[in-house]
Amino acid sequence: MSAPADKTLSLKLLGKVYHIACALEDQDSLRAAASLLEDKLQAIAQITKSSGERLAIMAALDLAHEMLTATQPVSDAQTVRTNENLQRTIDAIEARINVALEQH
Repeated sequence: MSAPADKTLSLKLLGKVYHIACALEDQDSLRAAASLLEDKLQAIAQITKSSGERLAIMAALDLAHEMLTATQPVSDAQTVRTNENLQRTIDAIEARINVALEQH
């Protein structure tokens, strides 16, 4: 969104309209971000009965935590467990295929 603004985009969050200057190519992703934020704000507001700045900070922290968690590298132990689980699943599928082939 650091490009020169081509248009002003109106976004509604918690019933309040915000006018954001953004490049045309950024509008779809900004709308998606606003939708995600609105969902998060609504969910946190219901649970905590918070509003205003406190609600905004809690939503920002929650979204930042989700982003950091999603981008953290997976540990070697987690990779091994995942690979073992995948191999068991593959083995079970192969066994079922073999049984089905033997029956026909």
